[in-house]
Amino acid sequence: MSRTGRKPIPVPAGVEVKLDGSNIRVKGPKGELARELHPDMKVIVEDSEIRVERPSDDKKHKALHGTTRSVVANMVEGVTNGFTKNLDLVGVGYRAAKSGAKVTLSLGFSHPVELPVVDGIDVEVPAQTKLVVRGIDKELVGSYAAKVRELRPPEPYKGKGIRYEGENVRRKVGKTGKK
Repeated sequence: MSRTGRKPIPVPAGVEVKLDGSNIRVKGPKGELARELHPDMKVIVEDSEIRVERPSDDKKHKALHGTTRSVVANMVEGVTNGFTKNLDLVGVGYRAAKSGAKVTLSLGFSHPVELPVVDGIDVEVPAQTKLVVRGIDKELVGSYAAKVRELRPPEPYKGKGIRYEGENVRRKVGKTGKK
């Protein structure tokens, strides 16, 4: 049995969970999230916890069991605390600025890159070389941060690029000149 899938999900005070067939709706202090879960997975909402059960030990059901539990747990976590991804811009002239609903990035290209801010997330620029992506949907926050990082991933020789805060970039030794 899935170790992750067996764990019950504690529901904090102030969080409301509603089930309608295979649809789940989680409402909390930070907002509301809704999602359609796989119809084979059985979600049970009791007093202050949620449990996910699977119908059989098929390989497909085993895979869905832990995934479904993690998705529901992330929904509960999102509406209570929210999620944050911090990005660092490393490189000479690399900077970010927010203007309205757009983030403008100078990344060494011949032109600045403008990214629209997606509904459901909040982007802050506390410093020119820092970017903070916040939201209640873990999937949305992670995909937006990945989209920003994809513009200029860190390169292994000088370490220039956009990286997650605390990310370890493996550095390579450059060529040695002919002596």
